[in-house]
Amino acid sequence: MQDIKQFVESGQIARFPGGIHPPERKQPASEQPLSRVPYAAELILPLRQHIGLSGQCTVAVGERVLKGQPLTDAALHQGLPLHAPTSGTVKAIEQRPMSHASGLPEQAIIISPDGEDEWRERHPLVDYQQHDKAELLDIIQAAGVAGLGGAGFPTSQKLAQQKPVSYLIINGVECEPYICADDRLMREYAQAIVLGMRILAYITGADTTLLAIEDNKPEAIESMRVAIAEYDDIELRVVPTKYPSGGEKQLIQLLTGHEVPSKQLPIEMGIIMQNVGTAFAVKEAVIDDKPLIERVVTLTGECIEHPGNVWAPLGTPVDALLDYAGFKPEKDQRVIMGGPMMGFTLPITAVPVVKTTNCILVPSKQELPPPGDEMACIRCGACAEVCPASLQPQQLQWLAKAKDYPALEENNLFDCIECGACAFVCPSEIPLVHYYRQAKSQIRNQAREQAKAELAKQRFEARQARLEREKEERLERHRKAAEARKQMQQQQAEEAPQQEASHDGKSSAVAAAIARAKAKKAAQEGGNAAAEQPTGSQPEEKSKKSAAVAAAIERAKAKKAAQQAASESEAGADRSAGSEASDEATAQPRPAQDKSAAVAAAIARAKKKKQARDQEDKQ
Repeated sequence: MQDIKQFVESGQIARFPGGIHPPERKQPASEQPLSRVPYAAELILPLRQHIGLSGQCTVAVGERVLKGQPLTDAALHQGLPLHAPTSGTVKAIEQRPMSHASGLPEQAIIISPDGEDEWRERHPLVDYQQHDKAELLDIIQAAGVAGLGGAGFPTSQKLAQQKPVSYLIINGVECEPYICADDRLMREYAQAIVLGMRILAYITGADTTLLAIEDNKPEAIESMRVAIAEYDDIELRVVPTKYPSGGEKQLIQLLTGHEVPSKQLPIEMGIIMQNVGTAFAVKEAVIDDKPLIERVVTLTGECIEHPGNVWAPLGTPVDALLDYAGFKPEKDQRVIMGGPMMGFTLPITAVPVVKTTNCILVPSKQELPPPGDEMACIRCGACAEVCPASLQPQQLQWLAKAKDYPALEENNLFDCIECGACAFVCPSEIPLVHYYRQAKSQIRNQAREQAKAELAKQRFEARQARLEREKEERLERHRKAAEARKQMQQQQAEEAPQQEASHDGKSSAVAAAIARAKAKKAAQEGGNAAAEQPTGSQPEEKSKKSAAVAAAIERAKAKKAAQQAASESEAGADRSAGSEASDEATAQPRPAQDKSAAVAAAIARAKKKKQARDQEDKQ
């Protein structure tokens, strides 16, 4: 088996399994030049128009907005911002029915155009090659560009691949009956599409760009052939008309000869695919600084008086498009968004054009008879024979009715491209694709809810971790403060005996000094009394003896106080024994002080004895 490179270089076109050949019915819409639909009285802009989460609304009711101004902030993964298609006033932000088979309401921004069509400030790029690839991806993301081939996957996310890209495939096949929006775009905007292709190749680093167009579009083929003539790295591939050759995996198999494995993406094979409309939108976003605010929509069907392709501002109600094209309703009229194979009947026409809207089909009953009543499956196997993804459609139908979502995923429900080939050939007229879409929608809703719950859980756990961290930090501060207090108390306890000993020594010294002062005073009083007594008198002798006795008593008291001070000083020194050297050094001067006090007391006693003797001699 040839490898991909050899197959591509050979220029061959392979085949894919299954497929059908329904009536094409692309004329007369494909023959009319593009026209522009005027702004409706109100534009309904759902917040989510792509695969992924919706952004947060950044405008308020009553606020005036400018053309191209972002209306939402899409910082979340796979998020895309929404932009104002024209200048006007935000009339409401409310739930409105959406462009879906269920018609369920979703949050939307309602804008009333003011007719001025005033742009916000724009910053076009002169040369995209002078800018970093990451910067270009940011521009594409900020412009809200999503895949315009029908899937609506954010283009910037698809381009931001870390794996090497060998081939960039630009899909211009547009295989579904009636739809011819890409056909007219390639005829009229070939050069702009090629410039978008060059930007995409620059961002992805692809070696080769393959442009694929179905062979039922000769005018588009010729227009694009002329536009790519000067580029050696762009190759045109014309594929045979077969439905659904425009499916991503089916087209890759046609161009490379290799099938994309189940549950894998084309990037695993070094391939990225983009629609021609997406390439045009990338050019406008990067070169013109124009966000995705309009797209080409096919208006066709026998109940349309003027079929053709139009530039429709996003948010334009379907009924406004029908009025523009000359809608001629009949009884029990059906309005289909999309083609007859992959489209769905709208429950009401007051739903808006969104980024993935490529066709509004209004057939007559004779042109496209409504499906009959659903009957039981007869297990003929016709659906499996035409399935281009090699699935078992009848098995998927049973699981979808049973709402066995895990089993549906195990049976590769998401490999189904919803081409409708199975329902087209079903003799029991079972709307198989309807069941698949409902099941996929439920699974995606569950995944979104689970993602929201996981985000809420992460935020809760982060908050709990922060609170726990703050609690631990608070406890640590308290622990350190308690340790500091404990150390201070221990230090104070160790210093208490030394301070007590020092205090006792000082008290003893003070007591001795007081005793000495009292003794001195008593001696002086005694001496004065003796000097005042007359000589030779008997009472005077008694007084002298009394004074001498009192002096002796005071001397005895002073001596006793000195001895007591000395003994207390020695006891304090004994208590401080064994302490540190610094404490010993502090305690050493205390005995010297007590000794000095004793000497002073002895001197005082000696002086008193001398005074007493002097008094006796005088007598």
